[in-house]
Amino acid sequence: MPGVDIASNLIRVRERIAAAIERRGPGPAVTLIGVSKRQPVTALRDAVAAGLADLGENYAQELHAKQDAPELAGLPVRWHFIGALQSNKARLVVGHALIHTIDRASLVTAIATRARALGAVQDVLVEVNLGGEAQKAGVDRAALPALLDLIAAQDGALRCRGLMLIPPVDEPERSRPYFAALRELAARGAGGRPHVELGELSMGMSGDYEVAIAEGATMVRVGTAIFGARPL
Repeated sequence: MPGVDIASNLIRVRERIAAAIERRGPGPAVTLIGVSKRQPVTALRDAVAAGLADLGENYAQELHAKQDAPELAGLPVRWHFIGALQSNKARLVVGHALIHTIDRASLVTAIATRARALGAVQDVLVEVNLGGEAQKAGVDRAALPALLDLIAAQDGALRCRGLMLIPPVDEPERSRPYFAALRELAARGAGGRPHVELGELSMGMSGDYEVAIAEGATMVRVGTAIFGARPL
């Protein structure tokens, strides 16, 4: 983006992540995902050139278009899908990105069907709605075990690697209890389910990723702190 020094922003974010890890003490490694929603491919190219390895997109068609962009051809990018996914758009995402936003049975079925057609194993995270917000995506805490059971029943077409959260508040300290609650859910384990592991915790964004790291985040999703304001 014009006027945005992406390389310098990345240095600052990485320094803050390193400081948060030091304050936390021993614990999991943290993957920085650059949220590139609506950012031009030139900005993504600059971020990857500056050493960013992971990019996250919110829209299936935008992910598909950027993966095909000549400007990004051959670059070492790991893609993440972090937005709400419609079942009929699964074909654009399955086999192309780690999906962070599994939250309902119909989506599990659609993704597993597409994965089988590709002969692939699709890695996913389950999004949990810990705030009980009807207007937001995510499976309710009480319904999480049944959704994990369904993922386990897909004969290996899906592999659940962990949980994802968008807290209902955007203030770091007010978000902390939700981050801690997600960590506790994961710590209860996968219950012996095949193809279900809960080692990854995708939580924390530009305003609160340091608190998320303190509470056990293994993936943080940072957009504006890297790329600047999102284009309209």
